[in-house]
Amino acid sequence: MAIRDYIRERFFPHIWCPGCGHGMVLNAMLHGIEKMGLAKNEIVMVSGIGCSARIAGYVDFHSMHTLHGRALAFATGVKMSRPELNVIVPMGDGDALAIGGNHFIHAARRNIDMTALVMNNRIYGMTGGQFSPLSGYGTQASTAPYSTIDHGFDIVSMATAAGATFVARSTTYHVRELSGYIRRAIAHEGFSVVEILTQCPTYFGRQNRAGSAVEMLESYKDRTVSLDSENAEAAGDKTGGWGFESLHSCHHPLPRSPACAPRRGAGAATLAGKRSWPKRLRGNSSDRCARKSPG
Repeated sequence: MAIRDYIRERFFPHIWCPGCGHGMVLNAMLHGIEKMGLAKNEIVMVSGIGCSARIAGYVDFHSMHTLHGRALAFATGVKMSRPELNVIVPMGDGDALAIGGNHFIHAARRNIDMTALVMNNRIYGMTGGQFSPLSGYGTQASTAPYSTIDHGFDIVSMATAAGATFVARSTTYHVRELSGYIRRAIAHEGFSVVEILTQCPTYFGRQNRAGSAVEMLESYKDRTVSLDSENAEAAGDKTGGWGFESLHSCHHPLPRSPACAPRRGAGAATLAGKRSWPKRLRGNSSDRCARKSPG
């Protein structure tokens, strides 16, 4: 099926700001789905509220635009009632980890067979540039004019500890890598999480002097490193400022119920590795996918 067959062209051009990374996430996701050969009626997309949630309106799948922070709760109901469907839940950092934080950790704990895409731009973009749980220490925001004093969540560590069996991290610069991770996450049997570092030049970029969208993308290129790189350890030590983490992921061969995958144990996914900001970790081997969020 052609990529354009997956979208609702009547709703384009999109409403995202110029330079926003969310369109790049949509592009990567659609190419991943197209390579999997999934039919539109095999997919349900459930979103909450925010810039990221608009993705559900642009795809020609079964879709639900639900309440702020509650997308995973709605998605759990969909998966329990129609376990044969592929459920994808796009969320922003505030939607997923602030008001939706409780739902996030319990969805991971239950290991529900669905895919969470967390688009981390470190800011609330739709409502005026407030700081989020992923903004990190020292970040300028409309609600933190003297910069934030809180450290951000690490999605990789949180999802891993809560019980997710596939966790990955990438950026909007590494589009092909990202598309592959999304494809693997959808195919994974269990709760899968893909964190995507995505640029918000309108609010985060301006308030934190991070530059234009192009400059923010270049920072993802220059300040990240693949977990498969022989220089990953040295690169992570030489750069300062940001922090990212790594993880393993793998398909587990254990049997599962229609909606829930088995608990961790033999054959379950494992995670490993850490890195601290400026060099971001990302992986592209068969059993490693990762990226660490700032904080």
